[in-house]
Amino acid sequence: MAFDGITMAAMISEIDRDLRGGRINKIAQPEADELLITARGNNGNRKLLLSANASLPLMYFTEKNKTSPLTAPNFCMLLRKHIGSARILSVTQPSLERVAVFELEHLNEMGDVCRKKLIFELMGKHSNLIFCDDEDHILDSIKHVSSHMSSVREVLPGRDYFIPRTQEKLDPFTVTEQEFTEIICQKPDRIAKALYTGLTGLSPVISQELCFRASIDGEDDTASLSETAKLHLYHTLRRMMEQTAEHDFSPCIVYRGDEPVEYGVFPFMQFGPEYRSVPCSSVSSMLETYYAARSIHTRIRQKSADLRRVVQTALERDRKKLILQEKQIRDTEKKDKYRIYGELINTYGYGVPEGAKSFQALNYYTNEEISVPLDPDLSPAENAKKYFDRYNKLKRTEEALQIQTASCQEEIDHLESVAAALDIALTESDLSQIKDELVECGYIHRHPGAKKGAKMQAKSKPFHYRSSDGYDIYVGRNNYQNDDLTFRFASGNDWWFHAKKMPGSHVVVKTADGEMPDRVFEEAGRLAAYYSSGRGTPKVEIDYIQKKHVKKPAGSKPGFVVYYTNYSLVAEPDLTGLTLIE
Repeated sequence: MAFDGITMAAMISEIDRDLRGGRINKIAQPEADELLITARGNNGNRKLLLSANASLPLMYFTEKNKTSPLTAPNFCMLLRKHIGSARILSVTQPSLERVAVFELEHLNEMGDVCRKKLIFELMGKHSNLIFCDDEDHILDSIKHVSSHMSSVREVLPGRDYFIPRTQEKLDPFTVTEQEFTEIICQKPDRIAKALYTGLTGLSPVISQELCFRASIDGEDDTASLSETAKLHLYHTLRRMMEQTAEHDFSPCIVYRGDEPVEYGVFPFMQFGPEYRSVPCSSVSSMLETYYAARSIHTRIRQKSADLRRVVQTALERDRKKLILQEKQIRDTEKKDKYRIYGELINTYGYGVPEGAKSFQALNYYTNEEISVPLDPDLSPAENAKKYFDRYNKLKRTEEALQIQTASCQEEIDHLESVAAALDIALTESDLSQIKDELVECGYIHRHPGAKKGAKMQAKSKPFHYRSSDGYDIYVGRNNYQNDDLTFRFASGNDWWFHAKKMPGSHVVVKTADGEMPDRVFEEAGRLAAYYSSGRGTPKVEIDYIQKKHVKKPAGSKPGFVVYYTNYSLVAEPDLTGLTLIE
């Protein structure tokens, strides 16, 4: 989610509440576009991070320290000179702009009381930190913007500060019902887009949330809105703006499984049951937790990119090979026709005239009369032999192709299971085990310096969940773990779960005597559904059986098992009621 005007309002409310009347103790500039301000406020010392990074501008309280350069940059030195011990009078936001204005009071060299402003503009690649006097003259900024860089506004010492109005947007706090219906609802666009392009401070996700709360599909065109729907949408916006004005925020992070997908300062209603919302104690903790978790997932995604490319390339090759083999098998289906021709020639060939190109005969398999083609240059016996040779060749081809297609399908199943393991990998040790498996199976060439059979030193462990009834449930993260979990860790009476006919993790429920409440079967089934390639579907069919009935064929791929009698259930990919044990 973008750091929109509403999130900015919630963060400014938190900063103003904690630091209003407080005093700045320390100013550091750990990065070229970042400030770390330590101030003593109503709740003791707080560290405020202000990052004008072009790719990820942020503002929140943090407990972490950052190493600063030995020589402070000029902008940092200027701030220390003027406001190094200044008192924070207020922190405000003009309308719902993504702008925070710090009103500061300090003593100058003569001991006179002076006021300054530190303005943080959080606007994507145009983000900036600007230091102004009390008359809005720019003293300096963390990024200088000349007329060559921007035709809209220069940000240089001596220039007047103003907020550029590059887009004619309405203020959601003051927009009237008439303006809303005549301007916003008349835009020739999707309803959600009309909201965030026509009103200041709204992001696409909060616009979709407004539409959902108003029982409107945000993807519909504005022309489809009835007068009643327009009025309902306007009042939904008004209620949200009232909550914003009253600082009635409930910060939360929305997760899909273990991956954070969205954050917001109001509870989201638009997300389905496969998502879970986790409340946060503050806006700062929400932002820090979200971006820390996102960076982990992003880093793992980047590190797994090469492995995904290897798996995807091998999958595409094998799928093309399988299509070709299946076509060749279909071509062998005419083999029985040649066998019947040969048999009919041997049966009726004594009456065929010499040099005949065909003859009519009764097919005693179907009791139908058919025409049997002949080579006039060959005798009946030679014609029969030619047809039997064709039949035998196609039969041998079919037998070989059946073995090859079975092997190719097994390889595809294995690669799909590796792809599923990459989707749930959370740590570098997970990726190490998956890479080790790909090396062992020949998809990646072993490094010349690596010893054959050497295993990875750092091994991740299976996911460990506890059911609502206190039963321990284990989930394999990859094929090696699936094998270890099923055939080394699990006991004979433990219950084993797996998504039916699709890649997924082995799930084992530990039990001494094989007896469990029905709810545990349901929760283990939901885990097996969640950690499978069917995670994105509403329901997944799950096979379950006691572990003693699960076998591993000799020479089979990692993670591959067979079982012949099993029970089945249908489960939702949902983790509700399950506790992840670290």
